Amino acid sequence: MAAPRSTTPRKVFGRLSLPERTFVADALRTETVGGVLLLVAAIAALIWANVPGLHDSYASVSHFHFGPEALGLHLSVAHWAADGLLAIFFFVAGIELKRELVAGDLRDPKAAALPVVAALCGMAVPALVYTLTNLSGGGSLDGWAVPTATDIAFALAVLAVIGTSLPSALRAFLLTLAVVDDLFAILIIAVFFTDRIDFAALGGAVIGLAVFWLLLRKGVRGWYVYVPLALVIWGLMYNSGVHATIAGVAMGLMLRCTTREGEQHSPGEHVEHLVRPLSAGLAVPLFALFSAGVSVSGGAVGDVFTKPETLGVVLGLVVGKAIGIFGGTWLTARFTRASLSDDLEWADVFAVATLAGIGFTVSLLIGELAFDGDAALTDEVKAAVLMGSLIAATLATVLLKVRNAKYRRMVEAEERDEDLDGIPDIYEEDDPAYHLRMAAIYENKAAEHRRIAELKAAQRAGLAEVAGGAGEEDDRRA
Repeated sequence: MAAPRSTTPRKVFGRLSLPERTFVADALRTETVGGVLLLVAAIAALIWANVPGLHDSYASVSHFHFGPEALGLHLSVAHWAADGLLAIFFFVAGIELKRELVAGDLRDPKAAALPVVAALCGMAVPALVYTLTNLSGGGSLDGWAVPTATDIAFALAVLAVIGTSLPSALRAFLLTLAVVDDLFAILIIAVFFTDRIDFAALGGAVIGLAVFWLLLRKGVRGWYVYVPLALVIWGLMYNSGVHATIAGVAMGLMLRCTTREGEQHSPGEHVEHLVRPLSAGLAVPLFALFSAGVSVSGGAVGDVFTKPETLGVVLGLVVGKAIGIFGGTWLTARFTRASLSDDLEWADVFAVATLAGIGFTVSLLIGELAFDGDAALTDEVKAAVLMGSLIAATLATVLLKVRNAKYRRMVEAEERDEDLDGIPDIYEEDDPAYHLRMAAIYENKAAEHRRIAELKAAQRAGLAEVAGGAGEEDDRRA
């Protein structure tokens, strides 16, 4: 006879496992610092590009070319930042995706369904909003992919600046959502923004990737082997016509992200730990510095809401992202008969969906690719990305602040460690040893309080006796 099926509904946004919580906390800590640097770089770019005395120098530096022309790599500074430095960012994204697929939430199809469907809806709806806006306004459909990306670093920077405390389950959802989002953004870049293909260069890049994979399989170690090989693969990929960042994600996906006997961390985790600070602290901020420098004026801001291309980007980020992610999450929970965690409400999911409307790094990159050759429209679309991200950040700030007191209590409960063993108490509730430790702690506290009570009682009795003796002496004198 078959065992009866459990009628307990599965919870979405429930408590993370301890290893997953630790990984998410470490990853988000680095991304938060990088996000603040990204925010600073974007502000610096806007100031540099708009102050009259500095504008010309910004253009001169951005368009300054260097690199070996014989190898087809005589590029501008802005081009090096977009194609070169962002390859590091996508390399880390590839490792993150590989880890999620083999050791994280995406390993379990049921758990993976939620962020995958939410990410897909969070990309499809903004693209639809952009397309409908431009069909009705007679604009160009080339920028349909611009509002589809979420910038996790910028989103976390907003959380850091406004000082809100998102519970770990919502932060993990945001991180996993961004990983899946990056994967589909990479596919969009590879499929829709490759105009020509040099098969000889592409073949060389594929051979280089095969050598890279073979060296990893053989257990060869040493940065002096892999870094030069990675540069060769990147150069060949760039010359092939396929966007060079694809090389970064391909190499990231090849790293092993599972541990073997005797290993504390997998090679993928080790490399990610080394490269993530370089990506978040240098590569992405420098890209922002040379991509976010668009001219901003009252007229330019007004144009963002009047031209169909720019209005489509703003509406896609602000409206499309929120509706897409929230709707995808609700539908997944509805059709899998899952229920929301007892501590959360659907308003919390909508607030996170609104926060995901911050589409900075990859949106700027896709904007450059979509309108390549039209410098004026490229700058206008970049301004629209900045405006849409700013509006989404503002709305998310308001929505998250309303619930911040609740979040703070949840985070405090998640981090409480009364037995001081380095593991949050909520992960030890089923461990008898934990309860024995807590019993000993409370017994020691009770004994200490009894000792203090006895001491205070003795002191009071002594004071009363002294006071009574003084009164008798006064009577005798009288």
